[in-house]
Amino acid sequence: MKKYVGTIAILGALSLTAGNAMAEDSSDPIKIVTNDWTSQVVLSNVVGQVLESQGDHVEYKPSDSQLQFTALASGDMDFQVEVWEGSMAESFDKSLKAGAVDYGSQQAVTREDWWYPSYVKDVCPGLPDWKALDACAAKFATPETGTKGRFLGPPADWGKHYSERIQALGMNFQEVPVGQAATLWAELQAAYDRKEPIVLFNWTPNFIEAKFKGEFVEFPKYEPDCMTDPKWGQNKDAVYDCGAPANGYLKKAGSKELAEKWPKAAAIVKKISLTNEQIAAAASLVDVDGLTPEDAAKKWIETNQDTVKSWLQ
Repeated sequence: MKKYVGTIAILGALSLTAGNAMAEDSSDPIKIVTNDWTSQVVLSNVVGQVLESQGDHVEYKPSDSQLQFTALASGDMDFQVEVWEGSMAESFDKSLKAGAVDYGSQQAVTREDWWYPSYVKDVCPGLPDWKALDACAAKFATPETGTKGRFLGPPADWGKHYSERIQALGMNFQEVPVGQAATLWAELQAAYDRKEPIVLFNWTPNFIEAKFKGEFVEFPKYEPDCMTDPKWGQNKDAVYDCGAPANGYLKKAGSKELAEKWPKAAAIVKKISLTNEQIAAAASLVDVDGLTPEDAAKKWIETNQDTVKSWLQ
């Protein structure tokens, strides 16, 4: 707390002008969702600290990245700062029909898909085309996957369908999901140090893009029908025979109670719109600089005072 005491002064000096005529916010805590990747946790703390500076009370509620939408629709949770199209669109859309609220898109453009460090192209010519990757599958094999190439996948609860994609495209790969995101980066660093072939799940915005040069694998271009209509795409008997959206949205979601019980807070969160660089910087404060999420949020607020001020005007 002492290290970033200036943050409290910064937030205290900012006043909420758009909403002074609104009813007072409830004294009940706003339940902010936290997930298991760094930028989301840091930015949830950013939002929480900003709302607290305006007199609101908050609680941070850990949640599965898919089940959170049921909680938002039912009012058991109230706000989520990072809704990623590539992994959450289906659950998010269902939650809107059940009562959750779309709090708008952010400036950031997202992508979540298979990724490899640049040096892999030296041993697998033809990348980033997925067919070239599949032709090199044996170079990615491990004792765990036998003759199949290993794709190091995200935690199972992130709602991806990579095993189904492998099957739909007839690839000679096997997905091996990790238990937590940090394992992805540890495996990447180990492979990078030894210049060993690796293909793994990655996303942008993310601090990784500033640390490692690499590229996403290019699969058949995403279309919504790919996820629901077997007749779409090259495999007429299966869905998921395409890549993820290459220019996905990043949205915010809330409960319907958010605007009803906390109108001033709702006015703030509607204005939140972050860039790829700001989101990557939030993750870097923890994953590179070693701060706690709470201290990272304080530091982020200090560095982005103009942005925070715009939310409060």
